[in-house]
Amino acid sequence: MSNQRTERIVVLDGLRLIAALMVALFHYIGRTKTSHLIWEASPQSAFPQMHHLAQYGWLGVELFFIISGFVICMSAWGRETGSFIRSRAIRLFPAYWPAVLITTAVGHIWPFVVGPRPNSDVLVNLTMLQWPLGVSAVDGVYWTLWCEARFYLLFALIVWRGLTLQRAMWFGYGWLLAGAIAASARVPLLNIILQPEYAPLFVAGIGFYLIYRFGSSLKLWGLVVASFILAQHNMAYRVSIEEKERIFGPLSVTAANAVLALFFVIMTVVAMGWTSRIKWRWLTTAGLLTYPFYLIHENIGWVIIHAVHGHAPRWLIVVATIAVMLGAAWLLHRFVERPIAGLLRRHLTPPRPDRPQPTAPPTPPQAAPHEREPAAV
Repeated sequence: MSNQRTERIVVLDGLRLIAALMVALFHYIGRTKTSHLIWEASPQSAFPQMHHLAQYGWLGVELFFIISGFVICMSAWGRETGSFIRSRAIRLFPAYWPAVLITTAVGHIWPFVVGPRPNSDVLVNLTMLQWPLGVSAVDGVYWTLWCEARFYLLFALIVWRGLTLQRAMWFGYGWLLAGAIAASARVPLLNIILQPEYAPLFVAGIGFYLIYRFGSSLKLWGLVVASFILAQHNMAYRVSIEEKERIFGPLSVTAANAVLALFFVIMTVVAMGWTSRIKWRWLTTAGLLTYPFYLIHENIGWVIIHAVHGHAPRWLIVVATIAVMLGAAWLLHRFVERPIAGLLRRHLTPPRPDRPQPTAPPTPPQAAPHEREPAAV
């Protein structure tokens, strides 16, 4: 298999959207904690069939993290550290900043579900450092961005050293080992840096990309298998958190691990190149909308549902809310995210000293027709 496989994989864009929709359904009809606020009814009574499936929608985050490991390893190849960090900042902040401000404004105008935040908290949220500073997030989904940011910073170390197959592979094995040690050591700083509960997901994505780029090998598949073993072990902890804080009821660890295994099977199909013929352009558009949709769907979606529930069938309200949020995500991407990203790209990308800007030579006087050189044959 060629080691130059760096083209866009549109199937991953589709998988991103699926993950985002899973999370949205969890927030709209799976969470017992907020269902009484937005539907004024328990999710079991509001959605007696769908609730039992939607309460596992938080697993979309696991898929997000696996895809992130794949895509970050792919996009970082051949980059310098500064270029890598700039690309991540340009990717995250142009949609994030307006999402924070828009969600804050909605909370101030319609404080039915989530109340307004103090101005100081909003400003801290704009830095994306609210979690380490202990500041309330403007929207609950932002916690995953802190996980992503820590992954980027950790991966930047190997980018600084120079990204190669061997270094990426041993980085993955080393992170799994260090994460396991950190989990048992119970040292808060180590847990913050190594995030052992999510490290296997990011490492799995790295392993899948290395297989996609360089082909199958025992060491690379060993990295994927080790990641799955640790990820399924961590699932019991993830399930317990969802049970206590959001569902207020029992969840099945077996069912959650079955969904996790399905994600690994799907990513195996992608890593083997069996989806390379899929080039549907709408999947690329779906990928572009996923991030802004994810950023704005929760609190604003709750406000919409709270405002219109009781005026239409509940399933129709859910579908319409998702459609509205996808439309808002497109507007946010097209008219806000793209211009801000272009502005940041122009101002953050340093001029290349090896390619000075050419200066236009003075225009020589036009010679008379009979004095011009003959055209080359």
